[in-house]
Amino acid sequence: MGFELNDRVMGLNVQLQAFMDTHIFPREHDWHEWCLDQDNLWVTPPWFDELRELAKAEGLWNLFLPREYAPWSPGLSNVEIAPLFETMSKVLWAQPVFNCNAPDRGNMEVLAKYGTEAQQKEWLDPLLAGEIRSAYAMTEPQVASSDATNMELEIKRDGDEYVLNGRKWWTTGAINPRCKVMLVMGKSNPDNPRHRQHSTILVPRDTPGITLVRPLRVFDSLHSPGGEAELLFENVRVPVSNMIKGEGCGFEIAQGRLGPGRFQYAMGLVGMAQRCLELMCARAQERVAFGEPLIKKTSVQHEIARCRCDIEQARLLTLQAAHVMDTEGMTAARPYISMVKIVAPNMAQQVADRAMQVFGGMGVCQDTMIPDVFTLARFSRIADGPDEVHMSQLGKMTARELNEG
Repeated sequence: MGFELNDRVMGLNVQLQAFMDTHIFPREHDWHEWCLDQDNLWVTPPWFDELRELAKAEGLWNLFLPREYAPWSPGLSNVEIAPLFETMSKVLWAQPVFNCNAPDRGNMEVLAKYGTEAQQKEWLDPLLAGEIRSAYAMTEPQVASSDATNMELEIKRDGDEYVLNGRKWWTTGAINPRCKVMLVMGKSNPDNPRHRQHSTILVPRDTPGITLVRPLRVFDSLHSPGGEAELLFENVRVPVSNMIKGEGCGFEIAQGRLGPGRFQYAMGLVGMAQRCLELMCARAQERVAFGEPLIKKTSVQHEIARCRCDIEQARLLTLQAAHVMDTEGMTAARPYISMVKIVAPNMAQQVADRAMQVFGGMGVCQDTMIPDVFTLARFSRIADGPDEVHMSQLGKMTARELNEG
């Protein structure tokens, strides 16, 4: 399997790279300087929307939606989407420029796949247009949220409304004023079988009864302008029509949402790691220590070689996951999705760590993206499902397949 790309995808990738070179890389440090200024909390830089409009005008928009999501999709397969995600992820804040960022892309997939026509008109259309942002409220502080069936937020029907009571945290994007809707997972049918007790419901961000308890810091970063929120839901009322698919479908929706999202996360991490390697190689050529460039040091050569091996293995594994998703469906792709979730963030963390060491002091400050890649990769090993959960699932699937074979 060579994963060869057709002329259209190669052309899109060339176009995307040119956009990155012209508009994104020159602004890379401008973004960080803006976001690190406490006076700019939760606000995007004034030039950010201009870049989004340019990307939309060039057709570099909503590239994450596979062709099965027609008419909203650009008509690409997962294998064709993969290299585009690698290219756009070489700058950490670039995905939103192309409207391809989490959690919006996962929420848009949910609405495209499960939403009613009314829900799609009210929320999917403005999300696809980039007019609003969204959040996905699943994780809870009082339970082990690595097990989605643990969620306790109560969703109780009262006439023509559902009433929500509970607490959520690590709700990405919910602090940003552009966030207008949240997909909230909670327990609606406690007497049902374990995997049919939960539901996912649309909750407008400004609904009375939602309190922002606090913004959460990730490795002491507020992650402005998106942010991670702890939220309290107290008698939050939404119409019955806001239920997605139906009561008891929350776990199914969560699993369906996380599969494509994990593949896209993985390819994004490949792009971030590739950029770290590029920076690492440039630094090794330029920096002189003990009378010679760092690239002359055998230890540095070995670290560069390890990075290239690790990145290429993760890239090929992620492409294989995409290929199986395209040709055999999500059920067949589950082992590969688990593999890329285990491999990609660990790989990116290791590559960033090696790049830090080559850069020295510069590698741990805001002058490069390297420390951000390191912390994001480490954070992803928990936030996108703990390594241990994916390894357990993969181990069980592998044993079952081999025993059946």
